[in-house]
Amino acid sequence: LQDFGEDDSLYITKVTTIHMGNYTCHAYGYEELYQTHILQVNVPPVIRVYPETQAQEPGVSASLKCHAEGIPNPRITWLKNGVDIMPKLSKQLTLLANGSELHIGSVRYEDTGAYTCIAKNEVGVDEDISSLFIEDSARKTLANILWREEGLSVGNMFYVFSDDGITVLQPNECEIRRHIKPEERIFTSYEEICPRVEGEGTQSCLWASAVNVRDKYIYVTQPKQNRVIIIDIQTQKAVQSLDVDPLPTKLHYDKSHDQVWVLSWGDMRKSSPTLQVIPEASAGEDQRVIRTPFEGVDDFFIPPTNLIINHVRFGFIFNRSTSAVHKIDLETVTHLKTINFKNRSCIPQSMAYTHLGGYFFVQCRRNRSVAASPQLIIDSVTDAVIGPNSDVSGTPYISPDGRYLVSADEDSGRIRVQALTVRGEIQLIYDLQTNIHVSDLTFQPSFTEGNQYYIYATSHLQTDVLFVELSTGKMNVLKNLKDPLTSKDWPWSSYNRIMKDSGLFGQYLVTPAKDSLFVINGRQNTLRCEVSGIRRGNTVVWVGEV
Repeated sequence: LQDFGEDDSLYITKVTTIHMGNYTCHAYGYEELYQTHILQVNVPPVIRVYPETQAQEPGVSASLKCHAEGIPNPRITWLKNGVDIMPKLSKQLTLLANGSELHIGSVRYEDTGAYTCIAKNEVGVDEDISSLFIEDSARKTLANILWREEGLSVGNMFYVFSDDGITVLQPNECEIRRHIKPEERIFTSYEEICPRVEGEGTQSCLWASAVNVRDKYIYVTQPKQNRVIIIDIQTQKAVQSLDVDPLPTKLHYDKSHDQVWVLSWGDMRKSSPTLQVIPEASAGEDQRVIRTPFEGVDDFFIPPTNLIINHVRFGFIFNRSTSAVHKIDLETVTHLKTINFKNRSCIPQSMAYTHLGGYFFVQCRRNRSVAASPQLIIDSVTDAVIGPNSDVSGTPYISPDGRYLVSADEDSGRIRVQALTVRGEIQLIYDLQTNIHVSDLTFQPSFTEGNQYYIYATSHLQTDVLFVELSTGKMNVLKNLKDPLTSKDWPWSSYNRIMKDSGLFGQYLVTPAKDSLFVINGRQNTLRCEVSGIRRGNTVVWVGEV
């Protein structure tokens, strides 16, 4: 990666955002004689528009969205059929969130057109088109009938896995679009999706973890059946079951290599855990399972991709007894090196990653007798432990753009928000004292400011959901969302009440209670509805445009 030239310079052959930060050199043997260089890495904009195309009737409102990322933050402008719309802005035609959304109040036939979103910063430009068609209701109804018949109405849904099978939920109308019952059969083997258990009255399902594979398939684990079931999203049917090692409890889809990682416990005491890989996951036909050479894996971490970083090469595995993390190559499925925390007495519990500066944040396992120890920071350029994250403890969560680190200490209810600057620095911006003992936390893009987020957090024990606006630190609580599942009812992870968002452009979030599911409108920060009769619906997947 780096090379010292004959002139004692440091050369970085392929600069990415992980290299941003301070580089200090000193005269050998004279530590007090030093010089510091600040490396700032600029990134040309990358954008996504939504929807790519839409048809509306005259008189209704329409929104065209454009999400842009880059360093520095890009400026967004819009053209309609090649002409700048800025002079045309009015009450009827408005730009929201620094141009991220173009809103038309009441559409007319002349609003039909190709709307180009252009994102520009100092180092580049990117553009994409969102098309709007205004059609009368008869033609639009015909288009919708064809659209449904072609099976295009399976996207933009939450797929909820509960005791009673699989519920496909359209959040906008709070409408259940399909219910796959436990006795429905798997297409290839003709077995029941959730086989009847001797001595149990009602036929019910038990799920643990599920992942979305490129909006084509959902892979979901059945821990008591020791298998993974593959759901075809287009047909909304279970198409295959794969036998895996006993008690599969966690899945992760590694997009860069198109493979699904499966962690199995072996038994409820986690005495013989294993890690397996399902390659070519998006092919979805005749899948096979490969055993990995890693022993005693308690948990694993694979960094997420985003608009700027679309390839991830390395992951980490760790176990309950070792004060270290093991770096693995995701492509070759091999162990590369061990990063030791011996002198820091930290047994890793969870990890998070930001591509800004390339930092891994490691939460240390809580030792009941002493105060929680601070997170450790690993620098991905050198694989060195660069120290504790000041005195910040708790579970680390990183915003999708890598700019915010939110750490939730579930015992004390303290939530700390740190910003990662474009110089690779980590700065504390908020220290929030709450009485929410966080179970899960997710980021919702802001609807009023570009490149900003809200966070939504659920509680292990309480019925409240916490909402924080990251740009101001303003907190709010959504009250009375009923009791979460008990940890006895959810032994598979510490997330006994998940919070699931609906992607880059979604405005809905869902969170389960014991016997129902709540839909939250993230745009208005209000409760949208409660869907009753969904018991233990703590495994949820969002499926976007199909």
